[in-house]
Amino acid sequence: MYAVTDPATAEVVATYPTATDAQVAAAVDAAHTAAAWGRATSVTERAALLRRLGDLHAERQDELAASIVREMGKPPAEAEGEVGFCTEIYHYYADHAEEFLADEPLDVTSGPGGAVIRRGPVGVLLGIMPWNFPAYQVARFAAPNLAIGNTVVLKHAPQCPATAALLEKLFAEAGFPAGAYVNVYATNEQVADVIADPRVQGVSLTGSERAGSAVAEIAGRHLKKVVLELGGSDPFVVLSTDDLDAVVDSAVAARLDNTGQACNAAKRFVVVEELYERFVEKFTARLLAGETGAPLSSVAAAENLGRQVDAAVAEGATLHSTGRRHGAYFPAGVLTGLTTGHSAARQELFGPVAMVFAAADEDDALRIANDTPYGLGSYVFTTDPAQAERVADRIEAGMVFVNGVGAEGAELPFGGIKRSGFGRELGRPGIEEFVNKKLIRTVA
Repeated sequence: MYAVTDPATAEVVATYPTATDAQVAAAVDAAHTAAAWGRATSVTERAALLRRLGDLHAERQDELAASIVREMGKPPAEAEGEVGFCTEIYHYYADHAEEFLADEPLDVTSGPGGAVIRRGPVGVLLGIMPWNFPAYQVARFAAPNLAIGNTVVLKHAPQCPATAALLEKLFAEAGFPAGAYVNVYATNEQVADVIADPRVQGVSLTGSERAGSAVAEIAGRHLKKVVLELGGSDPFVVLSTDDLDAVVDSAVAARLDNTGQACNAAKRFVVVEELYERFVEKFTARLLAGETGAPLSSVAAAENLGRQVDAAVAEGATLHSTGRRHGAYFPAGVLTGLTTGHSAARQELFGPVAMVFAAADEDDALRIANDTPYGLGSYVFTTDPAQAERVADRIEAGMVFVNGVGAEGAELPFGGIKRSGFGRELGRPGIEEFVNKKLIRTVA
């Protein structure tokens, strides 16, 4: 089940044995034992470990990036950037955990005395991570929770066993005690048992809708809190511009991030009619010229995208592309002639293919942008600040980026609504998800 398969050649480079039931139980045992460390140490002590972990990511950037490229085909420069972002995340929580977890005095009006909210750990958490950002996804889950003092059992994607092992090694080298962060090559059935374990207090999953629904169902039966970051079909809304070339450059960057395999990548480009034809012409030329040359994560991923594109064309859409599909390689392309009635318009295309829609005006652009089961991120380009504020307020998504792409940061919360999931990671909200906000009331 766990194997390193080179996406470029489909060669199985290495295999890793799936965990036995005893090994999975041992992982939970270790995390439960380490929970005492989380309760006994100070925020300052845990922050120092996070800082060292961030330093190790910087020191081992080349090794981590190479592992990511080998496992899921990410362009090398982007893999290095991913590891660099991890360093920022670990350092961010090292710098801010004490502030975020400080006692919060309450204004008591019901009687004498005082009260505070004291934030503390809840215990063992299960993280279920995807393949598309093997190091970053772990960082944004593990960093805030280890800062709190929670402990982590981490089930990584079957495509990323080598990176998973390397990350576990870095946590140990940073000084985290045994059990604070435990990697386990578990099966889906074993994951269900871990969620059901009464010592496990919550689950965070980044992945598909199907996986999120299954995990949430199991967690709900066992009264466990869940954070879900699922799919996205983010709109990129172009309403006005005094520099169309710059907007197109941003559009290409937003679509080709991670070879188009990012939940929050722009996937549906909604352009007002007066700009539509020029945008499509420029965007198509630059997208096709700017494709990364990297494979998708697997042959299966390319085949699935191919089925979606072929279905859209069969429904009347036009595909603009000059490349040839082979193996895990999928050429960049642009689908035009779409309406919200096309089935593809309601799907997530995970790869370097963009959908472009024409909108009559602002209201029509919003209609198209919001006509989706997803609600993760979104992008709005306009020269009118009042329009930007108005449209940002009306877009149904967890995140809106105005006149820019690639503007994520460790300090900014990440998450969505609708079928894109619920809960937030990163920023201050990211440290509030799995925390015991204990009331301490002193009367006299």
